Formats: sequence, structure tokens, C-alpha cells
Amino acid sequence: MPGLAAAATAAAAPAALKGVVHTGQRFPAINPFIYGGFLEHGANIINHTMWAEIFHDRKFYYGIQEKEESKPDPSNFRAAMAYIHKWTAIGPMSDIFLDKTAPYVGEQSPGAKLGSAPRGFAQSHISLVRGKAYTGRIVVSAEQDTEITLTLIEELNRQTVKLKAGKAWSTVPFSFTAASDTTEARFEITATGSGSFRVGAVSMMPADNIKGFRADTIALMKEMDCKTLRMPGGNFISAYDWKHTIGDPDKRPPIFDPVWKALQPNDAGLDELLQMCELINCVPNWCVNTGYGEPRSGAEIVEYVNGAPDTFWGAKRAANGRVQPYKVKYWNIGNEMYGHWQFGHMSRDQYVIKHNLFADAMRKVDPSIYIIVPGGFVDEMTTGQGIFIAGQPQVHVGSERDWAYGMLKHSMGKFDALATHAYPPENKRFDLKTGKLFDVQQTLTEWARQPAQRIATMADAWEEYKKHFPVLNEGKIKVFFDEWAFSFRDSYKGTLAVALAFHEFFKHTDFIEMAGYTMATAWMNVNPTTSSISAKGRVFQLYNKHFGSIPVGISGNSPQPAPQYPAGGDQPKVNTGSATYPLDVMAALTADGKTLTVAVVNPTESAQSLELTLEGFQSSSQGKVWSLVGKSLDATNAPGKQPDVVIKDAAFDARTRRFQLAPATIQIYHFPKSS
Repeated sequence: MPGLAAAATAAAAPAALKGVVHTGQRFPAINPFIYGGFLEHGANIINHTMWAEIFHDRKFYYGIQEKEESKPDPSNFRAAMAYIHKWTAIGPMSDIFLDKTAPYVGEQSPGAKLGSAPRGFAQSHISLVRGKAYTGRIVVSAEQDTEITLTLIEELNRQTVKLKAGKAWSTVPFSFTAASDTTEARFEITATGSGSFRVGAVSMMPADNIKGFRADTIALMKEMDCKTLRMPGGNFISAYDWKHTIGDPDKRPPIFDPVWKALQPNDAGLDELLQMCELINCVPNWCVNTGYGEPRSGAEIVEYVNGAPDTFWGAKRAANGRVQPYKVKYWNIGNEMYGHWQFGHMSRDQYVIKHNLFADAMRKVDPSIYIIVPGGFVDEMTTGQGIFIAGQPQVHVGSERDWAYGMLKHSMGKFDALATHAYPPENKRFDLKTGKLFDVQQTLTEWARQPAQRIATMADAWEEYKKHFPVLNEGKIKVFFDEWAFSFRDSYKGTLAVALAFHEFFKHTDFIEMAGYTMATAWMNVNPTTSSISAKGRVFQLYNKHFGSIPVGISGNSPQPAPQYPAGGDQPKVNTGSATYPLDVMAALTADGKTLTVAVVNPTESAQSLELTLEGFQSSSQGKVWSLVGKSLDATNAPGKQPDVVIKDAAFDARTRRFQLAPATIQIYHFPKSS
């Protein structure tokens, strides 16, 4: 299988690679939240993947343009994510006006002065599916009784809907059925005559939308069996006002999000996102704004979400259509507040006071909530997440820049878990002397192991914190690894890194309770009309569905090579992986103990052989193996096309003890216990 240029191997595997599964050596159960996701509401991450709205800028934050803006360079990720199609004028711009005196929503509502020729505005580049029904609504008013025409143009086909507008704002429904598959449909809002008309908001969605969400992506997220979602931020949260996102969607103000520098229409709001979690059977983990927010807002959102309908904010929720409380248990108070990039950032010793005020206010409303706080462990603070100080790149446990230490010292008892994040860059390492990244050549094995290495550096830090805070040894305070990712391109190659990261998570089930992959939408590849489970989504499914829940011990005759770099930053004290180098083996029993599951990752570009001994477990003869199969390291699953990365299952003789592993493969074997 093609892959990276091979570098010198640090250690050679023995001729006969052997591993032993010790089923009597058992560890705490894997929390299903390990298969969780992080879903930030920045830019169009949700709006253009999960949410079903067809129109961009449907409340006219940007008004009306004379002509379309060109798309930004796709390599400019932030700009590309923020880009939306604008409304353009039909007729001269001199006939277009913006009503800022009495707008329907937000700061302005566009209008057009009328005459004998059609006047109004349009949006182009609309994607439609042939034969699919689309339903919409438009909020309109006119200086005098006026007939307004809505036109959907698909190359050679034109459809029109006529409606009436009067002086008062009115909401009028409409519908179309697409005549073709297209990405270049055009929607026009026009009128002729005298006087003028205004538009407050307009919306159109596929008729099969589910509570405003795309039916196809909801189905895929449900298929993913996502256990928990951390949302809606992320950095986004520190400038987010949840009160803008509740109530009548057409009256929610569109705002410019200063974090992602993008328009946020506030359509997929608090209620919608929590109801999405219900649709996909997922536990929400809601993040609260401690940047520009204050403790009162934290208490109010808890009351809106969890309060009885006779409370002040619970009554507002009921008035918005949801009588029963959502009963959200998990609350992330703040996001990366240790970072200078975070809106509302302050010093650690000031922030712990702010956190304590939030925790007290929120628990006063609902004492049962589970609170997660931004950890900022020393590994994270060192490798770029902290505030860099020249000549002092490494952050040490207990130092002033050790954010987790400060939270443990000053906020103990006011949280249940510490959050940590990791985004190791590809083909780079962190220099502990200079505090800068440097380029490295890596084997496929070394490349794929980078996320697991960062998990291990956090585990090293945790062991140090336990020395300073012995209460951690009781196991009640947990770690939520609620943002992590590596190689943001979707590829079969990236699945190797995900699998090795899972293996490292499974080694620390005593304190790692949750992991949130960035972004949860990366489990899918999506275009405006269709979607598919991505390559990375498939590796999540492989482990989520087929790996056991009670980890057991693994030993072998081929230890991992010694570290090439000094411990600290992005280098753990001991390289990750089982003693079956270059293979990585992890095993777990199912909850009922009737099946032993063994996951084997071959992160090399050559075939490998493994002899496996099952200690303390007698298997029956018929086993089953699930394999993640990709056509190449670059393989992906493009929406609307035959997938190139799939899960295949087969039977195998569970009495065999020698296994052949093809290059760059991931397999999970099931050994049923003999009766």
C-alpha cells in the first residue's frame, strides 16, 4: 500500500512476533463517552452540514449586493468556512433600500422601489435534488397591497409562486418541487407596480427535514451511534449569547461572530441542538460562556434547560414549545480559558474565582449537574496552548502557568472533571529548548502514533498531579479529553492514528471518562445535497460496535523503541503501544465476559505476522473478524460515490494462534468463550 517515505526504523521486531492476552488482568470499564464528538457552532460547521436551510443570509445581515463576491482560496480555511452566498439586486441598486428604522429582525430589512420592470433580489448557486419537495416561508410587507412573485430557476425550468403583501408584516408559506439535480439554481423575489415592498426573512428547506435538520445527516449521525456531543463551542462559546438562539427563529437576530469572523443566523439554536441530540440518541455536554458571560447567565441557561415549567426561564422554554425539561447533566463551564486567544481571557488566579462563582450559581439552580472545567495540563500549556515566555518554553507542574494545578488548588469541589485538548501537527515535533516546532521525517508508524503520544503526555502529567493532590488517587475526579484530532484531511491513513489513539485511551480508563473528536461532523463527508460516512467515521464505528468494554492486559516479546526525544511537551516518558512492536494490540472482554475482543493495528507499510496466546480464556472454534479496508492510504468516502473505505467481516478459526496482518490494517477479532 502506498504511503509515506520510510525513515530509519528505531527498532527491529523479532523474527517471531508474539503477544499474550492476560484475561485475568482487568481494568476499569471503557466509558462509552470515549466515542464522543466535539461539535463547534462556528462559521458553517453546523449550518452547512447538519442544518437543512437552503438559503444563506436568510435574514439579510449583509443586505443586498450589486454582484456576487468571489469565493476565497480554499487553502484559507477560516475564510472558506465563513463564506456564504449573498443576495444580489434585480434591477438598479438605486431602487434597493435597507430599512433600518423598523426592521423585522436584526438591524435592517431590505426592500425595493417598484416600477414597470421587476425589482427585487435573488440568490444563486442553490443546490437541489430532482423530484425533491422543498417548503419555505417568507416574511413580507408592502407600502400598499402588492403581488410578489417567487421564482425558482433551474437552467431551462422556471417555477413561480404568487403571494400578497400588505402594510403589516405577514409570514406566507410556499413550496416547490425540484425539476433537476443542480448546484446552480436561482431564487428570485420580485414585484412590479408602484410603491415598495420589504422582506424580513425567507427560508426554504427540503420537506423531509427533521425539526430543521437534514434527514440524511441525521440518519448518518444516528448510524454513528454517537455517545455524547460537546457543543456549541469551542472558542465560539466565549462570545456566544444563548438568548439570541431561542424563540421564533425568524425573530432571532443574525449576528457577526467575532471568533470565527462569520455570520451566525442563530437558527440552529439551543433548543434545536438539544433536540438534535434526542434525535440521534446522544447525551449532550453543553458548554457555557465564561468569556464574555457572567455567572447569572450560567444560572439562567441551566434554568432554561433543566428548570421546571413554573420557573422564570423554564416558563420561557415551555412558551417556546418545550414543556418538559431537557435534564442535561453534563456542563462544560468555559473553554480553553487559559488561552490568550480566548475572548474574555484573564489570569489563572482571577479565573478560578470566576469559575467558582459560575459553579455555585449553576448548582444552586440544579445541584445534580456534572461540571467539567478547562484543564490546561502542563503538556497542553507547553506545546502551544499556553502563553509562551521566551527562554521558558516548558511549563512545569505547580508553576504559575500550570492552569490545571490552579484549578485543582483553588476550585476543588466545584467541578467533577478537568478537560484537556490536543491537536498534534503532522510531521512536526516540539522543541523543549526553543519552544518551537521543527520538521521531522517519520515512518508511517511514527506518524500514526502522534495522537496517542499526546494522550500519554497528558497521562504523565496526571501522575504528577496525583503527587500534589492525593485526592486524585480516589478516582472521583475525571478527565474529559473533549477536543482531539489529527490530520484534518479525511483518509484511510488517518484511521490508523484514530485506532492507536483509542488504544491509548483504553489504557487509562481509571480516569479518562470522555473523548470528543474534532469535529463530530468529520465522521461524515457532506455536500449540499448528499452525505456519506467518512473514512474516520468508519474507524469510530469499528471500535464503537465491535470492541469490548473491559480492557485486559497485553504483553509481548517486542517492546516499543525507546523515545528519540526528551520527555515533556509532546513526548511521553515511554513511547505508546503494546510490547508487540511494530504492531499495536489491545484486548477487552465484553461486559458479559462471553467474548474476548482483540484489536490489532499494523501501522507499517509491510505485512506482519503475530502469534497470539490467550491466557485464562478458552475460546470456541468459530470466531469473527471485522476489518477496516481501504483502497490506499489516501482513500476516502466521497458523498454520492461508492465508498473506498469500508468495514468487512469474516469468520475465522478461533483456535488458531497465528495471524497475518496486511500493511496498514486495523482488525478486531472476536473469540467466543467456549461453553
